[in-house]
Amino acid sequence: MKDFSTYRERRERLLELVRERHGDEARGPILLFANFEESGGRFRQESSFYYLTGVREPGVALMIEPEGRTTLFMPNYGDVRAHWMPSVIECSEECAQELMVDEVCLLGEQCTGYQLHPFFVRDTYENLLERVADICDAGAPIFSLSPQTVGGYVTQRQLLARLTSFLPALGSALVDISPIVAQMRRQKDKQEVGIMYRAVEATMLAHQAAAQAIGNDMTECEVQAHLEFIMTGSCMHPAFASVVASGANSTVLHYDQNSGTMHDGNLVVVDVGAEFDHYCGDITRTYPVSGEFTDRQRELYEAVLETQEYIADLAKPGMWLSNKDEPSKSLHHLAKAFLAERGLDQHFIHGIGHYLGLDVHDVGSYQEPLQAGDVITIEPGVYIPEEGIGIRIEDDYWIVGDGSVCLSEQLPKSVEEIEQMAQAVLYAEDIEIGEDS
Repeated sequence: MKDFSTYRERRERLLELVRERHGDEARGPILLFANFEESGGRFRQESSFYYLTGVREPGVALMIEPEGRTTLFMPNYGDVRAHWMPSVIECSEECAQELMVDEVCLLGEQCTGYQLHPFFVRDTYENLLERVADICDAGAPIFSLSPQTVGGYVTQRQLLARLTSFLPALGSALVDISPIVAQMRRQKDKQEVGIMYRAVEATMLAHQAAAQAIGNDMTECEVQAHLEFIMTGSCMHPAFASVVASGANSTVLHYDQNSGTMHDGNLVVVDVGAEFDHYCGDITRTYPVSGEFTDRQRELYEAVLETQEYIADLAKPGMWLSNKDEPSKSLHHLAKAFLAERGLDQHFIHGIGHYLGLDVHDVGSYQEPLQAGDVITIEPGVYIPEEGIGIRIEDDYWIVGDGSVCLSEQLPKSVEEIEQMAQAVLYAEDIEIGEDS
């Protein structure tokens, strides 16, 4: 049985931080929402909702009252949903105790069908709206995830906008707490890093399978099939659309059509990540189709690898991922300068890395320096379209007190090791990372 105590502790910590940030104004509840299901796709819970509840059910709402009482509101499906989808939430004391909340109750009247949709009718949220109306009438704020950005928490904000159309007072009562939640999620504890390592481990195994499947006249999608087979066999999913980009395709950063055919002389950029218990891995390697780098490819590959090793040695608390005002402490600007010495800075066209966690591009402020507990990627690259060459090397790093720990260090990346991997024949017994796997 899953232990939900961690999620309860996080909610308690969130309340403390809201009180610290808002003082006497923190007299209203926190209100958060799960994602809706999408037709034809695998359901993935909203990351902050999962971080605070551990609940994977769609359409659920969470209310945390100022004194700490927590209520989960679940959609009223009647008896319909049980015929279509498994469910672990019910309106019972036993369920509330298991989930470590005080109450599980219905959102409102019974909905049509077995799922909720973004343009729901008022009746399906009537019970929640009554609670919210009482709070608004009392003049208390409602804390939620509602940043005024172009892309943050889109589903949460759409849902809040829909509720506000039924209860206009809600709009003026909303107070955004996304920066507080982001700061909490940035600081990964050992348990979270352990979960992330499981995702990283599966990602490394997927890379082994990919490297051994690469060959002349193979299609990119065949390599994709090999690597995603490993994830599926590990009861995991791709954390994002797998990139298998050969030849000219390797110079397109988010190429994901994977429809090309590989040829000797090409390089193949493989950028993939497995997801385990909602946490993501993200690793990139670049392989020669023929099994050997050309002299030019080797020169560029070694420049990228040296850049990554240089930056990884510098990554520690107090450094920034990117800060143009502090270039001597900015990993991105230091990487650009390092590549400039080799005449390659103009071919490094993206950032040095990003936060990693419950989302591939995880929450976290780039306006703040790195802190112990952050998990980031370090991924320098060189892209020269006129030569049909793209090279990227990416690994996942946990920032600790005096530096960083590479979570993916067991996956080879030297020129000789990469060539050896690319020359191997694909057998199940060859898919092995390190002595302890």
